[in-house]
Amino acid sequence: MATTAPHGAPVPLLDSAAVERWRATSGAVVDLLTLARELGGVSGVRLGPRPTVLVTDPEAVRHVLALHPDRYVKRSHRARVLVGDGVLSATGEAWKRQRRLLQAQFTGAGIRRYEERIAAAARRAAERWAAAARTGAPTDVAEDLRFFALDTIWRSLTGHPLDEATNRELAAVEAVGAALPSTPSAPADMEALRATVAADLARIDAVAARAIAAARRGEAGPDGPGVLRVLVDAGETRREYTDQLIRDELVTLMAAGHETTATTLSWLYLLLDRHPEARRWALDAGPEGSPERENALRALVSEACRLYPSAWLIPRHATEDDTLTGYRIEAGTDIFVCPYLTHRDPALWPDPERFDPTRFAGVDRSSRQGAYYPFGLGARACLGAQFAMRETTELLRHLLPAFTPAFRATPAATVFGFTVRPDGPMPATITPDGP
Repeated sequence: MATTAPHGAPVPLLDSAAVERWRATSGAVVDLLTLARELGGVSGVRLGPRPTVLVTDPEAVRHVLALHPDRYVKRSHRARVLVGDGVLSATGEAWKRQRRLLQAQFTGAGIRRYEERIAAAARRAAERWAAAARTGAPTDVAEDLRFFALDTIWRSLTGHPLDEATNRELAAVEAVGAALPSTPSAPADMEALRATVAADLARIDAVAARAIAAARRGEAGPDGPGVLRVLVDAGETRREYTDQLIRDELVTLMAAGHETTATTLSWLYLLLDRHPEARRWALDAGPEGSPERENALRALVSEACRLYPSAWLIPRHATEDDTLTGYRIEAGTDIFVCPYLTHRDPALWPDPERFDPTRFAGVDRSSRQGAYYPFGLGARACLGAQFAMRETTELLRHLLPAFTPAFRATPAATVFGFTVRPDGPMPATITPDGP
């Protein structure tokens, strides 16, 4: 959607009558943003005392996220109560230092260090579904996928497979996430919020403290040391890596590293249930292990991420006056970049509500910059994007040819919170299958 305006034009603002109609009907923030998008790819909506600018146009997205990150900055994060000063919420020079330390662990050769751990977690997930298929006992697919994602990141962080006791304790991560403000601009009394989730934070802190202490004692898991060892080593040579920051980084990687992956996989399995022909298309693309099969699996994941991007809303803050595709942006303006709406723009994606993985068959995803950005864009794009794609496709290699979940019920609603996720469990019986 082209939104270039005469230079210095004011951002079109959703009128108060439309806002009042929205309040009287759904009240859902995503519906309000959808109304605002109808004004164009750069528009305004009043969520607080001053308008917030909504950005969905690809050129404007690139301008904000990729070309001028110094003008449009991340001020904090609504998950700070959970992740503290970890890399997700850090800003400025602190963020640059933390990102540099972790970057090598989650890209290129760094991912290859953890490939066997990812594969082991996928084999474990396949064994769980094989057992469910043998007995016919129902299972919660969403919970199974969450366990896989947490098992994968836990192995990569600590070198240990996830045990059931730790899994139960880390359910507190989801509880804290559910208590966070629904949007970055939503008012929140952080002290009251912290008090509400104090017990859950204590459980998370206890898990983190045990893992850090074990890493300091050199108690590597069966797969050897993990990313946590890198953080502990940094604490021995860099003053900024205090015990608190090591805890914050560990919890950040643990929380962000499993919830987004689990959510993407949950959506994908719901979509495959509605579109079984997409599963057949992927399996028919080529034999197991072939580049053709691999590309088809990546296409399935990419299309799920288009419809339900991990970061559905990316907040930024304008530090100086600027012109954005012709529109005047004043210093101090809050910006919402919204992949969820960009990815559903019919001017960019024909029949955008349709699940069609062939959109990504043989397509270079980087060629769609600004039109497709499920993990963000630019310097602050998701640190674990390559890792997430690697683990999701590895799990599909094991599960997709062998099993089909027969859902007894599926969530009827969508929750737009820290991530965009299905609202409720996904009970199913597992049917053994074959390619």
